[in-house]
Amino acid sequence: MQTLLETLRKAEDFLGRKGLAKPKAEVEHLFAGVLGIKRLDLYLQFERLLTEAEVARLRDATVRRAGREPLQHILGAVEFRDLTLKSDKRALIPRPETEELVDLALALFPAEQAVRVLDLGTGSGAIALALAQERPAWKVDALDASDDALALARENAELTGLAGRVNFAKSDWFGSVTDRYDLIVSNPPYLTDAEVASAEPEVRLFDPASALAAPEDGLADLRRILESAPRFLSPGGWVVLETGTDQHARLAEISAAVGLVEGQGSADLSGRPRFWKVRLKGD
Repeated sequence: MQTLLETLRKAEDFLGRKGLAKPKAEVEHLFAGVLGIKRLDLYLQFERLLTEAEVARLRDATVRRAGREPLQHILGAVEFRDLTLKSDKRALIPRPETEELVDLALALFPAEQAVRVLDLGTGSGAIALALAQERPAWKVDALDASDDALALARENAELTGLAGRVNFAKSDWFGSVTDRYDLIVSNPPYLTDAEVASAEPEVRLFDPASALAAPEDGLADLRRILESAPRFLSPGGWVVLETGTDQHARLAEISAAVGLVEGQGSADLSGRPRFWKVRLKGD
């Protein structure tokens, strides 16, 4: 029988030889998730003897991570703000930057105000579910063109106890939309094909290609959202988008051309231009 420490060290060495940049941290997150304990608890259980079944599960998970399968897919879960969401190949893995997009959206309205929200390209449902959880007065509709993504989003709604708070439906962007909203929020595809080709394998090989890249140097879907948004915004309503890092000048031009005002780009916590918000004039 192997101890936890012996197995950890073997896995760390294996991932290091496979080229992962931080094999120690990778193995600790992986083992804690597989064993269902906190990362700190690993240090308290170094002499723990592992069962054959545990060793087999840890070995399988380590091999999968060495193949650059994302940790979130191996463990089947991702933390997003205060939610634990199911994560698999059906939708983009929610990133920390997108948590900042939620902060931007929340800051636009008083906490007690009833707000109608449309989440376009909801994917795993992360944005819609976070907004619904943190603002009980908000009414949230969430759309996606992918049946697989919608299935995952609905599973996450059930998992988080928010199934009654978000309405999920199939739509190619605004294709099935008939109402008006106070807030339209989206993390659409915005990468170029070249950026996807040079991305880490975890992104390039495991995230859905349709959720990553867009034509027109990544601008096509952002353009489509902005150009259509005035027809579906209430007066004074906002659009908040996650974007590529060199797209804000073009987004300002597109916004102005369709009558959207107060366009403003902002950076994420790493300092990269990441978000665009713009408003429809009020009455």
